[in-house]
Amino acid sequence: MPIILRLDVMLARRKVRSNVLARAIGVTEANLSLLKSGKVKGMKFETLEAICAYLRCQPGDILEYAPGDGADQLPHDHEQDTLKRA
Repeated sequence: MPIILRLDVMLARRKVRSNVLARAIGVTEANLSLLKSGKVKGMKFETLEAICAYLRCQPGDILEYAPGDGADQLPHDHEQDTLKRA
């Protein structure tokens, strides 16, 4: 997946333990562990907001977009290539 979660990095920067953050934002330690490892398909904006508020950071501090080998291109990109060739 081209979205990478950098929650572990921000926790280390802020010197906050996972269990402390989990309790503060109202999620289980298990769910926070899944977020940290990137083994989730999505996250509620409410959870993202709570994490950012507690860690005093922006969503971009914990989320990163890293496109792959081109297989993840949006259809719009393909349409642009087609138009250029015409």
